This record gives sequence, structure tokens and C-alpha cells, in this order.
Amino acid sequence: MSATRFAYEGPPGLLPAIEAALHRVIDPEVALDIVDVGLVYGVHVAEDRVDVNVTMTSAACPVADVIVEDIEFQLDQSLPGNLKIHVELVWEPPWTPERMSARARLFMGW
Repeated sequence: MSATRFAYEGPPGLLPAIEAALHRVIDPEVALDIVDVGLVYGVHVAEDRVDVNVTMTSAACPVADVIVEDIEFQLDQSLPGNLKIHVELVWEPPWTPERMSARARLFMGW
């Protein structure tokens, strides 16, 4: 994993805006942002498209749609208007608590 906590391929100049946008997306079940929880697996930017691979802590996550919509909204607000945003929910590899940042583990008492 990169220093950004998720894999990133794309123009270096877009990374700060993408990272800031994803940090604004809060998982309502744990009250932490999705980057610190480790839900973002990767972002790939090519030509006019931004692909984001994310997971949930469980396949039964009741707020998955809310999180995906918020990712799309936050990125849409932060990136140039010509970029199409595509968020894909993936299950491999499965999420584990080891993906959480030290800050998130501390917050959760782990």
C-alpha cells in the first residue's frame, strides 16, 4: 500500500484532491472516514475517467449505497468536470481490521 493508504495510478497533480475528497466520505456505522477504515482499495485515473475500487467491512453492510453515492458526490465536487467517476464495490481481497489506520484502530479501541 502506498503512503496514501490506497493504490493510486494517475496524474500526481490530482492525487491531493482525490485523497481529500475520499477523506470527507464518512462510514456512518463507525463514524470514521473510508480511507482510515481501509475501505478504499485503489484509484485509477486515465483520460476522462476516474475508477475507484472500494469494499465494505461486510457484504451485508446496510449503508453501502450511501457510501458509494457520497464517494461519487465528493469526487464530483473536487475534480475537473470532464472526468467521469466510476465507483466499483469489490469483495476481493476481503476487508480485514489490519487495513485500518493507526488512528482508526485507536478510535475503535483496537
